[in-house]
Amino acid sequence: MDKFQAMRVFTRVVECNSFSAAADSLQMPRSSVTTCIQQLESWLKVRLLNRTTRRVRATPDGTAYYERCVRILAEVEDSEASFSTLVSPRGKLKVDLPGSLSRLVVVPALHEFHARYPDIDLMLGVSDKPADLVQEGVDCAIRMGHLPDSALVAKRIGASEFVTVASPGYLARYGKPDTLGDLQSHVAVNYFSSRTGRIVEMDFVQQSKPVRVPLHSKLAVNDADAYLQCGLQGLGLIQIPRFLASGHLRAGDLVEVLGRWRPLPLPIWAVYPQSRHLSPQVRVFVEWIEQQFDACYLLRKQATRSPIAAPMTASSAYEGAAAHSQAVMTN
Repeated sequence: MDKFQAMRVFTRVVECNSFSAAADSLQMPRSSVTTCIQQLESWLKVRLLNRTTRRVRATPDGTAYYERCVRILAEVEDSEASFSTLVSPRGKLKVDLPGSLSRLVVVPALHEFHARYPDIDLMLGVSDKPADLVQEGVDCAIRMGHLPDSALVAKRIGASEFVTVASPGYLARYGKPDTLGDLQSHVAVNYFSSRTGRIVEMDFVQQSKPVRVPLHSKLAVNDADAYLQCGLQGLGLIQIPRFLASGHLRAGDLVEVLGRWRPLPLPIWAVYPQSRHLSPQVRVFVEWIEQQFDACYLLRKQATRSPIAAPMTASSAYEGAAAHSQAVMTN
């Protein structure tokens, strides 16, 4: 029995809660995964997993062994990587990205990544909702805003400003708001959560604190492209990431309003399962994309007008803007 391979198989089964899902993730026959776990349990002389018709769960001994396996495998991968700095990483890398960020920032620079790491086969998933990294076998994902997945390792790699914008046609009809008080006579295109159905109110920073401002609205959508198009068609004020609005602002199709009270910028994170965060492919991809975000003018912070960012733990402060981010980033 290859003990290290058995440990890798076992950790993946625990993370996936399924023999079949672990087999698919590892590209192994399910029978091989089952045999590997049986041999491991026989070798250790303990039961590691409780199997039912629906799920697979670790026993108390299995949980303790899993935690040790994760640490051991990470140490092994780190040790191997430290002696292979001159060798280009190789193999498959599955990454999940929000749609708009992928189209406007990442994909245009991918030729640089392939030139730098020609032996990495990149599988880029562009999804309208966050992937389950473990269940779907994703090595790394890029996410924005508050992170609910405490089991994942996260590294902050950038930030995105938000802007409040309207079309010239809208401003010709309603006038340009100069203060937050002026919003009483304006209308917004609302975004509502497809999961909860809750309307997400616009938020602004006033005296270094985020405040939510309910606006009159005759229209609510839960689709990114529809949200942007409604703003372009003059149906109301919208709040979107500056990188998404930039082209429309330059073309004059949108005009920023209330720039003194911009919403809180949202952090952008690279997240990955604990058992894979030291993979050479993941490490170089995260380093590369962090460099891209740092150099990208669409994400570069405008220091003269940027509001004060809140820490990640202030999830309530991010909640409103995060929902808008989901609307305009994931399609």
